Amino acid sequence: MAYQRAASVLAAMMVVFASIPTGVQSTGVCYGVHGDGLPSAADVVQLYKSNGITAMRIYVPDVQTLLALNGTNIGVLMDVADENVPRLAASVSAASDWVKINIQRYLPGVSFRYIAVGNEITGSATQSIAPAMKNLNAALSAAGITGIKVSTAVRMDVLSASSPPSFGRFKDGYMKDVVAVINSTGAPLLLNVYPYFAYAGDTKNIDLDFALFQPSSQVIRDDSFNYTNLFDAMVDAVYKGLMHANTDAPIVISESGWPSDGGVGASADNARTYNQNLINHVGKGTPYRSQPLETYVFSMFNENRKPGAETEKHFGLFNPDKSPVYPIKF
Repeated sequence: MAYQRAASVLAAMMVVFASIPTGVQSTGVCYGVHGDGLPSAADVVQLYKSNGITAMRIYVPDVQTLLALNGTNIGVLMDVADENVPRLAASVSAASDWVKINIQRYLPGVSFRYIAVGNEITGSATQSIAPAMKNLNAALSAAGITGIKVSTAVRMDVLSASSPPSFGRFKDGYMKDVVAVINSTGAPLLLNVYPYFAYAGDTKNIDLDFALFQPSSQVIRDDSFNYTNLFDAMVDAVYKGLMHANTDAPIVISESGWPSDGGVGASADNARTYNQNLINHVGKGTPYRSQPLETYVFSMFNENRKPGAETEKHFGLFNPDKSPVYPIKF
């Protein structure tokens, strides 16, 4: 999760506010490792199983984690590390090697669902995303591997307009290429969505309950839809961006969460409320698209070594000793 959260886009979105793939329907949790004293990968996988968590996002192809996942049927969303994306974009051979080392050797025991080509990549490196996706798709096909979808994880500032949701448009040329790839393969767009950062950036105009999926007097009316929570409005803006890019590609929520400490509105009670309501809500889809949204909560553990604002260290559902930060039910 990047610290930057598209402040300019979200700020514009909030001013207006103030005046999924079919078949796989589950809620997973992102497994971050930037913390001291975290359990072994085997213990982490057991913690997923004992809490009924059926999917995991990992940000690098970690050998110990993948070995621990063998035979568990836990669905896996696995990232290509940002720094490796240009290399995979430049060479089909490099993409084939990556697939051989990080996918093939763990099949059929590990239930891979998605490969994320980078997480919230920005700047000139974005030009490597679509070529890397194409090369990985070619590598998977050449290896006879089916059922794994290749995409990339983006944040809200891929939109040039997002308020109201029906105004959603992609702003950068590289997204046209990304959309073309996922449109040709049936892959979803992976989207990181954080109502927390929108709320924290504009507490004057955003009702806390509206951000927490709680009953609120704040309602956004857009076309024929009424939005009673901020999450749906943000997701539908990206759905509209996809529509205007001439695709009905689904969305998978690759990150969403709320911090339990470290900033305005960050408390264990608010984090529990948001995450439990998120888990309960996503099966309904959004006003614009009612299909259930596969969603990955960020994150499994508090990570005291995360850089950036203090809130970045407090998104965990569990402490490093595996005790819950607050009760949550999947």
